[in-house]
Amino acid sequence: MRARVLLAVMVTVTVALLGFVLVLERVLVSAVDRRVEQGLTQEVAELRRLAEGVDPETAQPFAGDVDRILEVFLARNIPAEREVFVTIVDGTVRDTTRPLPLPATEVERWSGLLEPERDAIVLDERRYEYLVVPLVADGEARATFAVLFDYTGERREITRAIRRAEAVAALLLLVAVAVGWLAAGRALAPLRLLTATAKDVESATDLSRRLPDPRGSDEVATLTRTFNGMLDRLEQAFAVQRDFVADAGHELRTPLTIVRGHLELLGDDPAERRETTALVMEELDRMSRMVDDLLLLAKSGRPDFLQLREVDVGALLRRVAAKAEVMGARRWEVAAPDGTVVVADEQRLTQALVQLASNAVAHTDPADRITFGGAVAGGLLHLWVLDEGDGIGAGDRERVFDRFARAGGGPASPRRRVMGEGAGLGLSIVRAIAEAHGGTVELLSTPGTGSAFVLVLPGTAQR
Repeated sequence: MRARVLLAVMVTVTVALLGFVLVLERVLVSAVDRRVEQGLTQEVAELRRLAEGVDPETAQPFAGDVDRILEVFLARNIPAEREVFVTIVDGTVRDTTRPLPLPATEVERWSGLLEPERDAIVLDERRYEYLVVPLVADGEARATFAVLFDYTGERREITRAIRRAEAVAALLLLVAVAVGWLAAGRALAPLRLLTATAKDVESATDLSRRLPDPRGSDEVATLTRTFNGMLDRLEQAFAVQRDFVADAGHELRTPLTIVRGHLELLGDDPAERRETTALVMEELDRMSRMVDDLLLLAKSGRPDFLQLREVDVGALLRRVAAKAEVMGARRWEVAAPDGTVVVADEQRLTQALVQLASNAVAHTDPADRITFGGAVAGGLLHLWVLDEGDGIGAGDRERVFDRFARAGGGPASPRRRVMGEGAGLGLSIVRAIAEAHGGTVELLSTPGTGSAFVLVLPGTAQR
């Protein structure tokens, strides 16, 4: 990645510098062309103005005296650095501001011109741009004035300037590469550390390692924090998985041992066979219920776990109470809010409330009251199952919702509960259903006075 970043920097900077050099060369060449054209036309324009004026010494018009015109012009005008003035009289070069190897044929041709001529000529392997203007009197050329500009010398200056610009561009490219290499290394250092940490986690399954807490809020810092957060969640998930596998193995081992032991000791007596078969079927049913509960918990994180629709809360509580009455002879009561609608999965809520009712029956006597209720507070729907049973101690309140966790009444409780009959998954299912709805489940309990399990769900509406 560092090499790719550096290559991208090199390509970008190279293209930018190359474009700059090409544009600079084009600008300089255009400037020279304009300067040459302006210089040539300016000198000729000055000569024409002088010819139309008066002699500065006599204050009289030149009256076609071309010799005097050229003399005054050359005395007054100094050619630019690369300009050359040439005057031709009677087919012979009379004056030149700088020696030039003009061919005789070209001098003769210029002498016979009656109109200005703009062109270029090569002298000693140097290109000269020129403008030739004849001085005409009485319909014939009396003299010729030529302005030549050393175009090759000017282009050589441009070439030297471009070479210097290229050298500076190459130096800038080297500096950009060095800075890019260092910056890329500095920027990618956290990614290398992240990769090394990920490899250690993969090879050694060590989920306790973390990247150093970054400073700032750039993309790398955000990635580092996200990676550390992911490791936190993975470590927690693996810990839960280890505990879950261990507890599930332990819970399933007991019924399997019971089934295997009775089958190994099974005799030929029909009565004994019927008794053993009934016991084995009971243990198999318990394992089947445990597997079903585990599958339900596994599905709770899937998007299709819930089938949402509008549910009348009062009608829901009354239906659940009617179903729960067959679980045991208790004083069943319903405090149902009328006209309250929640968008939820009615079957999952029924499953959670029935599970809470089953848990309440296991911790109460026939004379105890079990109440289903609901209310809206702060835009949230609260559904509860309240019992007058054993209650749950403070040390058990946090873990009763964990998988395979069990809690019983206090040691002084007169009630006899067979807590080993369940797998300890019921309250885990209740919590999973609440969280799937975007809510929570709360426990309010005092040992000896009863418990209240409350589902807190969002998304209520009044009808």
